[in-house]
Amino acid sequence: MAFDVNDARRELTLDNRTTLLDALRERLGLTGAKKGCDHGQCGSCTVLLNGRRVKSCLVLAVTLDGRSVVTVEGLAGLDELSPLQAAFVAHDAFQCGYCTPGQLCSARGMLDEVAHGWPSAVTGDLTAPAELTDAEIRERMAGNLCRCAAYPHIVAAVRETAATR
Repeated sequence: MAFDVNDARRELTLDNRTTLLDALRERLGLTGAKKGCDHGQCGSCTVLLNGRRVKSCLVLAVTLDGRSVVTVEGLAGLDELSPLQAAFVAHDAFQCGYCTPGQLCSARGMLDEVAHGWPSAVTGDLTAPAELTDAEIRERMAGNLCRCAAYPHIVAAVRETAATR
């Protein structure tokens, strides 16, 4: 099978039971996405699949033929952080760092969803563009857990990034 990972074409021969997370970590050496719960509940393994955030522990790699994956390693250039990553640093939103790759990928996907006008469960007016209030950010990021409880810092970093988009 062949798919793009961080804008590079990758070809792999895999067991059909291999998850995307295991293919990324064990076969491609991209260890940014973390194996937390291995059940899709914690979000540590979140990556972007064709621009949409997914929990990579729940996606079978054989379903990716011809698709595009972006991991935390692909969010920025070689020499500088992305604005979102810089905001995480500035707001101390990474704490121990274990969940940070998933948080970053989820935040990037979430900001793209907002840019496309997609509502969340707490969006008040479905006919107006979503306003990224703290409640809106928390709802949209709810699928990513942080053991250090850095949630206020993560919300601040996402809010700052959204304001500069």
